[in-house]
Amino acid sequence: MEAPNLPSGPVDVGAPLLPGVSIASMDRIAPLPKPVITETTPSKPTPPEVPIRVSEVTQMAKLIKRVIPAYPPLARQTRVSGTVKLLGIIAKDGRIRDLKVLAGHPLLQRAALDAVSQWIYSPTVISGQAYEVEAPIDVIFEIR
Repeated sequence: MEAPNLPSGPVDVGAPLLPGVSIASMDRIAPLPKPVITETTPSKPTPPEVPIRVSEVTQMAKLIKRVIPAYPPLARQTRVSGTVKLLGIIAKDGRIRDLKVLAGHPLLQRAALDAVSQWIYSPTVISGQAYEVEAPIDVIFEIR
């Protein structure tokens, strides 16, 4: 490929630079748009919208306040015992935010809900960020 022929002496500013383009007509050419540069900052991990599921054993290790359920008198009289299975959502501050019964004798359910709703856990923290967790909770009623 050959080098372009460039003039060696003074340049006529009215002479075309490219075919059909002269320095005099350069001020009528729209400038190229400047590229848009956006700065990105490293984002922190965002907590999930839904609570993290954990096992009962994992969450029981974090229990810092446990209220023992009162045995319902009718359940005691009729010698009803058993396990009430609950599913709790533990808020970022360690308090029970939501609690529902999954299984258990109807005479024992209210006592289990009343007691567990007062439980407090150590918050679940991952990489310095507190998360809500969903954990199964079993409340065992035994007549002694």
